[in-house]
Amino acid sequence: MKATRTTISLAPESSFRNADGKLVLIAGPCSAESEEQMLKTAQQLKSIQGMSVFRAGIWKSRTRPDSFKGVGTVGLQWLAMVKKETGLQTACEVANAQHAEEALKHGVDILTISGRATVNPFAIEEIAAVLRGTNTPVLVNNPVYPNLELWIGALERLQYAGLTDFGVINRGFSSDEQSPYRNHPRWDHMLKLKELYPQLPVLCDAAHIAGRRSLLYPVSQKAVDLGTDGLLFESHMNPAAALSSPQQQLLPQELDLLVNAVVSNAKLGGTTELVEQLDELSQQIGSLDDALLELLLRRTEVSKKISQRRMGDLQPNLQITQKWQKQMNDWLQQADPNAVDKGFVLSVLSALQQHNSQSGGLGSAVA
Repeated sequence: MKATRTTISLAPESSFRNADGKLVLIAGPCSAESEEQMLKTAQQLKSIQGMSVFRAGIWKSRTRPDSFKGVGTVGLQWLAMVKKETGLQTACEVANAQHAEEALKHGVDILTISGRATVNPFAIEEIAAVLRGTNTPVLVNNPVYPNLELWIGALERLQYAGLTDFGVINRGFSSDEQSPYRNHPRWDHMLKLKELYPQLPVLCDAAHIAGRRSLLYPVSQKAVDLGTDGLLFESHMNPAAALSSPQQQLLPQELDLLVNAVVSNAKLGGTTELVEQLDELSQQIGSLDDALLELLLRRTEVSKKISQRRMGDLQPNLQITQKWQKQMNDWLQQADPNAVDKGFVLSVLSALQQHNSQSGGLGSAVA
């Protein structure tokens, strides 16, 4: 039986939407590394107009077990110190109930739920149970892969626990397709969620979508143009020495310039069109990949039929292969060397020929 969708009811005043329409700004290092790093970064971020929340990664969800997993609970003490010294609200990401309990115990103001937890309804229910009765402000990252129902389901579970001050973060989605982004933004998913729940605050994590400094501005500007209520950034007092994601972190002074450019809708060297161009090219690559896969599957079927009907005479097949190889050699000689990766083309042809040879279809190895 298909479940009915719950109406999302939020508190009239949200922690994630400013009444004057100005952006909610959240920033801080990808990972808490030391008390000095946290405090110095926070003190510089505080001077950025509109900056209201300092965030830092306390527990880092890593694919490989030997990677840096964060400093753990001691980082929560540093967050408390930042709050006391700067007056900024604090936020950290949680992925399970224990994380949520520790964060509340240390007075963290805002919890953000990890995208890896969003895909796990059991984890969301356990986190929601910890938060029941607190009305702690919560931001829910999109699930790591594009599934709108999981994202909505997480919001419904928070509401069932009595929470009314929450919003979502578009941090981009994991994707196998070629893309200039670290995580594909899938703006369509964000817009669909805004359409379903117009009262729901939607923020964008520009750092995790961009994955590199050169894309931070155009990604941020695109998100604002699409009506996001706020932006999240990663900022570090010394990005080059960061223990995680140095390529997407900015110095606080650099972030100040970027925020001013976004707020003023400045045109930075034509980069306002960069995201649209990259999105279009990414879509073109996706369409070409689909067409290539279809052609390869059709070619495999034809090769299989040839193998089944062959009567032992290889000469006609060899002649066809030689003709094909000559055409490819002619084409490669005429192609622009700056536009074509000849080694890649030949490696694909070699793989096709090897497959033919193994399956008994057309061809022999490319010379």
